[in-house]
Amino acid sequence: MRILFMGTPDFAVASLSALLEAGHDICGVFTQPDKPKNRGMKLQASPVKEFALAHDIPVFQPLKMRDGEAMGYIQERKPELIAVAAYGRILPGDILDYPPCGCINVHSSLLPKYRGAAPINWAILNGDKTTGVTIMHMAPALDAGDIILQRETAIGPDETAPELFQRLAELGGGLLVEAVEQIAKGVATRTPQLEADATYAPMLGRELSPMDWSKDGQTLHDQVRGLLPWPCATAEFGGVRCKVFSTAVLDGTTDLAPGTVAEAGKDGIVMACGGGTLLRVKELQPDGKKRMAAADFLRGRSLTAGERL
Repeated sequence: MRILFMGTPDFAVASLSALLEAGHDICGVFTQPDKPKNRGMKLQASPVKEFALAHDIPVFQPLKMRDGEAMGYIQERKPELIAVAAYGRILPGDILDYPPCGCINVHSSLLPKYRGAAPINWAILNGDKTTGVTIMHMAPALDAGDIILQRETAIGPDETAPELFQRLAELGGGLLVEAVEQIAKGVATRTPQLEADATYAPMLGRELSPMDWSKDGQTLHDQVRGLLPWPCATAEFGGVRCKVFSTAVLDGTTDLAPGTVAEAGKDGIVMACGGGTLLRVKELQPDGKKRMAAADFLRGRSLTAGERL
C-alpha cells in the first residue's frame, strides 16, 4: 500500500520501520521541524527524520497544517493511506478526508483510556497493572476515532516509563502492520469509543516532581518510574535537592513518621512513607552533579537514621 507516514520521536520510528519491513511503499514522511538542543543550541533532526533520510524517504516538515502547504505536499505524493504515530500535530479535516483509505493512528494506551500526550507516563503514575496499544481511525477530536485493533500488555512492577515506551513502540509497529493489512483487504473493523469511559493523559510538568513522603511507598515508587526521563521525581536529602531515578518498595512496616530516614548506608536511603510503608532510594542526582548511587551520595554527608526531612 502507498502510505504517507507522520511521526516525530523514537516511538514512531518503530512503526515506520515495521511498515517498511512489511513491504509497503512509504511515499513520504511528515515530522516536526528541527529543534535546537543542548548548550550549543544546534538544530537537531527528529529520530523519524533521521530514519527516513537513511532510507531515502522524502521528508517534509511543515510549520503549519492549515495554510495549504501541507495539503499540497500530500496531494503531490498521492497516498492511499496516512499512518500517524506520535506526530505531535492535529490534522485538519481536509487532510483527514484526503486519502481514499483514510488516516489511522498508533496510540500507546487502551483507548478510550488515556487520550492525550503522555499515556505511558500516566499509566505508571496511576499505578496501572496493564496498558497497551490502539490502532484507530483518526477523527477531528483528540484520540477519539473508531478503534481498529488493540493489544494489551502487563506493566512490570518496576518497569520505568522509558522501558515501557520501548516495548509499546515495538508492539505498536507490529499492530500497525496488522491494521494496514486489514484495511488493504477491506476487512478492518470500526468500533466506536465509549465517551463515558474516556480519560486524559495531559503533558507532564515539573509541578508533578516533588515527592510527598505522606504518600505510601508504592505511590512514590510509581511517581519515580512514571516521571522518567523528564521531569523526574525530586526530593531533598540533607538540604540538597535531588532528582530521584530509582527506588524500591520494601516489605515490612515502620512506626516512624513519614519523611523520617529509617536507614542511610551502603544500600541507599530508606524513607518512612505514609501508612507505615518503607521506600528505598537507590539512585539520585544532586543539583549540579551527575547521577549516582544513593550510597555514593551519602559519602561525606551527615544523613542519619531517625532524621526527619
